[in-house]
Amino acid sequence: MQHDEPTSASDLFWAVARRLRHASRETLAPWDVTPSQLRALGTLMRHGSVRPGELAKHLGIAPRSATEVVDSLQERGLVRRETDPDDRRATLVVVTDAGRELAAALRQARSAEADRVFTGLDEADRAELERLLRLLLARTED
Repeated sequence: MQHDEPTSASDLFWAVARRLRHASRETLAPWDVTPSQLRALGTLMRHGSVRPGELAKHLGIAPRSATEVVDSLQERGLVRRETDPDDRRATLVVVTDAGRELAAALRQARSAEADRVFTGLDEADRAELERLLRLLLARTED
């Protein structure tokens, strides 16, 4: 066994996480999208138009950071800010048609990436991995 080869569950977990992050960066590279932008766009696709503060809560980041992400998405024409019809003092973040198209392309690329990662796992292994990941996710929820 090589000296730097992961040996514990923790080491294996972080080794896989590093490789997945690297693969994700490569997958996102053609679209020049950061992971934060991807998460924000995905959140908006799932939840619809939201106020920037609500977006920050969904993403688990500071409101100022959410504003920066929204600014970067707006500069690219992927979202726009609109006045909230229920409270004219408030602003909503809305996904544009270009944002929806990009989100669909990214979803397809990420799905293909996941298929590559899971190639070689049989149905039982995939089910067990999904069960364990759901367990870990539930244990790490805020």
